[in-house]
Amino acid sequence: MALTQAGTKPAVEYPSTDGEPMAQNTKQYRYITTLQGGLAAMFRDRPDVFVAGDLFWYPIEGDNKTRVAPDVMVVFGRPKGDRDSYRQWEEDNIAPQVVFEILSPSNTLTELLDKSLFYERYGVQEYYIYDPDAGELYGFVRDESGHLRRVAEMRGWVSPLLGVRFELEGGELVVFRSDGERFVGYEELVAALERERARAAQERLLREQEQQRAERLAQRLRELGVEPE
Repeated sequence: MALTQAGTKPAVEYPSTDGEPMAQNTKQYRYITTLQGGLAAMFRDRPDVFVAGDLFWYPIEGDNKTRVAPDVMVVFGRPKGDRDSYRQWEEDNIAPQVVFEILSPSNTLTELLDKSLFYERYGVQEYYIYDPDAGELYGFVRDESGHLRRVAEMRGWVSPLLGVRFELEGGELVVFRSDGERFVGYEELVAALERERARAAQERLLREQEQQRAERLAQRLRELGVEPE
């Protein structure tokens, strides 16, 4: 604990890391970054939506033991910006409304149960779990009684808060925005950008070639004594 003025209690420290890696394999990491990046991009024009990955969430002031780090979380009603951790009492006491967990082989049923109880207790509205090894997707949405209830069928499910649609294609999680565009990773995004640049360059070349042909034709007509229209 950090020391404060004499006669006062030591200030509580809220660690930003537990020393564990963000992901335990490349597959898990890819899904985490694709989800976080896709959601951040989708809400880039919303200054009141904060999206983070692998960030500690502390719901109780003065308690640095009660915490969890969702693989991805979305908070409506909070500004964008960098944070060492999400300390709820400093965020107008707004809890993350949507969280995602991407499972790794080391995850246990006890760990998942503890997280589910944490999310239900501290105000999460939607909780999604994806197991990339098993190709299984689970969703939980808070009902009128205040409990997180499992979504019966996740294929084609549309998140009430995010507006995204979930699909499983050969066991692979695919997330679609409301405009039909799918979330893609950085490599796919760069490849698409390069294809678009190549297409634009080809169109520019064709226009230039057409203009050159028109200029040559006009020059030939003038040589023949015909004024081009």
